[in-house]
Amino acid sequence: MSDNDYYIVVVYPRLSSWLAGGECVNNVSQVCQKNRSFSSASASGGKPSLDNRQHLMELDEGELFMELIRDVANELDIDVLCHKILVNVGLLTHADRGSLFLAKGTPNNRYLVAKLFDVTQTTPLKDAVKKARSEEIVIPFGVGIAGMVAQTKEMINIKEAYKDARFNCEIDLKTGYKTNTILSMPICNYEGDIIGVAQIINKTDGSLEFDEHDVEIFRRYLTFCGIGIQNAQLFEMSVQEYRRNQILLNLARSIFEEQNNLECLVTKIMTEARVLLKCERCSVFLVDLDCCEASHLEKIIEKPNEVQRRLSRSRYSSDSLDDKQKTNNRFTVLFELGAANQSANISRPTGNDLSNSTLAQIAQFVATTGQTVNIADVREWVQEHNQITAENEIDCIKAILCMPIVNAQKRVIGVAQLINKTNGMPFTDCDASIFEAFAIFCGLGIHNTQMYENACKLMAKQKVALECLSYHATAPQDQTDRLVQDTIETAESYNLYSFKFIDFDLCDDDTCRAVVRMFLQCNLVQMFQIPYDVLCRWVLSVRKNYRPVKYHNWRHALNVAQTMFAMMKTGRMERFMKDLEIFGLLVACLCHDLDHRGTNNAFQTKTESPLAILYTTSTMEHHHFDQCVMILNSEGNNIFQALSPEDYRHVMKIVENAILSTDLAVYFKKRNAFLEVVESGEFDWQSEDKKDLLCGMMMTACDVSAIAKPWEVQHRVAKLVADEFFDQGDLEKLQLNTQPVAMMDRDRKDELPKMQVGFIDVICLPLYKVLCDTFPWITPLYEGTLENRRNWQDLAEKVEMGLTWIDHDTIDKPVEEFAACNDEEIKDIEFTVTTLNCHQQHSDDTSTPEHQRGISRLSIKKTGALGKAVKSKLTKTLYNSMDGSKPKTSLKLLETHASEDLEDKSPTSPSQPTGPAGSTGQMSASSSISSSCTTNSITDKNKKRSKLCALL
Repeated sequence: MSDNDYYIVVVYPRLSSWLAGGECVNNVSQVCQKNRSFSSASASGGKPSLDNRQHLMELDEGELFMELIRDVANELDIDVLCHKILVNVGLLTHADRGSLFLAKGTPNNRYLVAKLFDVTQTTPLKDAVKKARSEEIVIPFGVGIAGMVAQTKEMINIKEAYKDARFNCEIDLKTGYKTNTILSMPICNYEGDIIGVAQIINKTDGSLEFDEHDVEIFRRYLTFCGIGIQNAQLFEMSVQEYRRNQILLNLARSIFEEQNNLECLVTKIMTEARVLLKCERCSVFLVDLDCCEASHLEKIIEKPNEVQRRLSRSRYSSDSLDDKQKTNNRFTVLFELGAANQSANISRPTGNDLSNSTLAQIAQFVATTGQTVNIADVREWVQEHNQITAENEIDCIKAILCMPIVNAQKRVIGVAQLINKTNGMPFTDCDASIFEAFAIFCGLGIHNTQMYENACKLMAKQKVALECLSYHATAPQDQTDRLVQDTIETAESYNLYSFKFIDFDLCDDDTCRAVVRMFLQCNLVQMFQIPYDVLCRWVLSVRKNYRPVKYHNWRHALNVAQTMFAMMKTGRMERFMKDLEIFGLLVACLCHDLDHRGTNNAFQTKTESPLAILYTTSTMEHHHFDQCVMILNSEGNNIFQALSPEDYRHVMKIVENAILSTDLAVYFKKRNAFLEVVESGEFDWQSEDKKDLLCGMMMTACDVSAIAKPWEVQHRVAKLVADEFFDQGDLEKLQLNTQPVAMMDRDRKDELPKMQVGFIDVICLPLYKVLCDTFPWITPLYEGTLENRRNWQDLAEKVEMGLTWIDHDTIDKPVEEFAACNDEEIKDIEFTVTTLNCHQQHSDDTSTPEHQRGISRLSIKKTGALGKAVKSKLTKTLYNSMDGSKPKTSLKLLETHASEDLEDKSPTSPSQPTGPAGSTGQMSASSSISSSCTTNSITDKNKKRSKLCALL
């Protein structure tokens, strides 16, 4: 038995049992080999040879049945297949002739169409097809014998046709043929749906009726024929679609040359349509062409098992389609092409522009209804539709042809509009038909363009993913086990409650233990049933996914999370937050800079990195969130695994919004709205929109909280930030050959103190001020920022004096801080001024050994550059350190000389005086002022380091 024979036996057990009754099964292969010519002759349109027909008639019933099944099994030409079915049925049942009807129409309007009619065993295929096409017979379901069979799906066997009221004798009257007996049977597909009706007439063996054996043979054969007909119909549809697409593709070949550029694509379509249809103007309104990053994120945070539920809910939703269409079909882009324009005028109309334009309202009507509108009299049509207002622009409009543009999902994505035929006549049905082809290809072209953009984004995302996977990995199991077994110290031991938390003394393992302590202290592990090993693995994985950049690394994430923890506990912000929101904010703080590369969003855009292609706004922040999701989806890292689907979506939304809020561009957008809420006196932070604003402000406050740390910490962190910025500036010079901005230009490092002051004034102080005014428990952040601003301002003033700070790893106590020590006696401070513009005779400084001279150098570039605090302190120092005979001269030297240099060639000691301290006979080339004027104290002074020299 062949494979096909085995398939028949398995799928159709009733037929197999019937065939097994004889010896035909063993002889099927031999029979088929002998009778191939029968199928070939029938398929070629001729009639089977007499020898083959005689041979088939000599076969027993089982062999004949198998041969006839094989004859139609692989036939895909619907005409040939139907002809074979009728001829073979005649052989099997000894019927004189037969007809085959195929079901057509919509579910509410079904009817039968005669595919082949009155076919005998000797009727050639060409004649049968020609006859059926010349006289198309259409029979509605429920009408006549065939119509009743199609409607009821039940066989009808009539012994005397003329005595049955359902029989129509018109065909007999035309042909002169008399119909006696009729056997009509439905043809169903594998789903049991009617696809046709087969009907045979009159017996040729002398019988007066079709007996039960004929009925059974007919039924079994049509079972296989139904499968063949359905396959042939599908093949015919595919062939027709292929031919149609070839015609349309040839028409639109030029259109698809620009499928990677939406503007060029739409312009070409409009130009071709305007020229071909001879119209004055052409417009295309497009709906929401954004790439839907928000919906992309919503899909990311949706659990897999929730997708089917969402689809089920949407399927049974009670919302009307019209309401959804009115909400979604707002035009965002308008292309207009006039007769004189060579390129389209592209604009983004506002809601007011659309509501005030009659053309836009007509396009909105078409987009909402999905109907094609061919308007011969625009004013009359507008009057008939009261919801559309008439404007002056329709005075010059005579005719409009407006048609919806749909994508592959049959969703309206735009509206194409033709205005005024050049001959002044209305648009015809032929115009509408041609324009429909342009609308179809416009939809396909726009869809392909969007798919191309999505493909580019997917490729970029793949590159990013591969890059990440090559660098990152989940935390090793041994590290997880070690952290699980470690003893977690108290929050007080890590100083987690303080806004002055310092991580410098913590080792890497202690940083992870501190994070675990935050979760334990907030009772999140028990409340949300987080497996302890999963929490430890997740913390280690997050740490591993931070790159070792100078500032935006794991320790920065730790500090941000600790500030959030302190705000919740010490700052009492937890009383405004739900436990799930605290959970999400802590996770967001730890993940807000995942996989940071040490470069900002602007650098990603300039270099056209894969990240910039993937995300057009908040580039790095979107990537941080994606990395957060990637870690959560990694095996053994999902700390949200015990949450309900609703809580899962909610906490992921919190994490997403919180991470995106760390983009300062987003912060500036939210700040104004937050200030309006605070100034209005509304302090109910439980509504969703206000809670989102509050969380966004808290995230920014935590992200920049290093500005409020103690000065030693703040200065050290600022050095790390500056180094990372300078590295990016160096990359911009090297890769882009461009000059970086000031804060990233290593050549302008001395301006950083001034920039820090500006950063505090623009971002930090306003934020902390409004937060501490509203929530007074977080005032330490505001006070720390104010203190550091004073320190940065002092350094900025020193830069104006010619000093630098960025060259030194540490900065000792600034000179200005001595001004605050009014009650303390200032000692051991030397200020040596070398006067270059002096008319007095200078004495040679040969008595001082060269190795005792200082190497520090002070240059005062211009008069008046000193800050008031510096002038006041230096003046005070000079007066307190000198005898009464010299203050005016020294002050004049300080304030009027164009250039004053201080040189101390000794690396460990200040400059030594070269002459008597009290000399008044002449002004020496080097004037030394000291709180201890005794020349015998040179040795002691060499052992002491001036704080000013340390600063230098």
